[in-house]
Amino acid sequence: MSSLEHSTSASDGVAGFYSPVPLETPVARVMGAGLSGLDPADDLERVEQARMIHAGELMSVHSWELVTAVDGPGTRMTTFLSGCPLRCLYCHNPDTLDMRRGTMVPTEELMERMLRYKRIFDRTGGGITMSGGEPLMQPAGIARIFEFAKANGIHTALDTTGFLGWRCTDEMLANLDLCLLDIKSGTEKTYKALTSRELQPTIEFAERLSDADVNVWVRFVLVPGYTDSPDNIRKVAEIAGTIKSLDRLEVLPFHQMGRDKWHTLGLPYLLDEVEPPSSEETEAARAIFRESGIPTF
Repeated sequence: MSSLEHSTSASDGVAGFYSPVPLETPVARVMGAGLSGLDPADDLERVEQARMIHAGELMSVHSWELVTAVDGPGTRMTTFLSGCPLRCLYCHNPDTLDMRRGTMVPTEELMERMLRYKRIFDRTGGGITMSGGEPLMQPAGIARIFEFAKANGIHTALDTTGFLGWRCTDEMLANLDLCLLDIKSGTEKTYKALTSRELQPTIEFAERLSDADVNVWVRFVLVPGYTDSPDNIRKVAEIAGTIKSLDRLEVLPFHQMGRDKWHTLGLPYLLDEVEPPSSEETEAARAIFRESGIPTF
């Protein structure tokens, strides 16, 4: 049997009666559990690492975890890649911003890990989610993983801002079952203030997802004083409403779980004094989206 053929045993952690129960409400969760079970390739020279990442043979990985009802349907193996072109003021994983901080893991190592959990994916309607950072910083590896996953009957999801959507080829879209699209603001001014980048690439990627009929879950972070104005929320709803394949929209209340990471890294954190929105404020935002006819959670 080749290293990438499906093999399971009790020691794989996929035999028996594992049956996770989905959470009834969304929860803020910390970054993945780590790199347990993966065999890194940290002994490679920097130039060789860059060549292999470009070829999709190696990926800069922050961590991975097996999680239920957070990053798509069912139980999923979510892999957090390192590297992101945005500089979101509220990023709760600033340790993923720099690709050089990640651990170099052969792409085949990730594939093997995915196959080990296939029984769980099949039982729960789950699959794999590639997240970050911004996963489209490493498009060649993502393309290989999605092609491999689809060939093995594994549901695929991409958690992205869409800013690098031009790096997602039509072939990649054909192998993508679900896109978790993070629309951070509905106006260019607020988007730029929050991320130091432009909104338009996200809109253009949303159009491609719609044209390709890729199932989309839009995610919107409600940040008091930044994204919570009714006008901004309605503009996000307008963008989301153009996606013909939109399945749902999730309003995620801002939290301070990443604050200590910013301080540990010695990075200036500008939202120290921002309080998370109340449950009433969060529901009010959801109500605006629902008024636009968007299924909202």
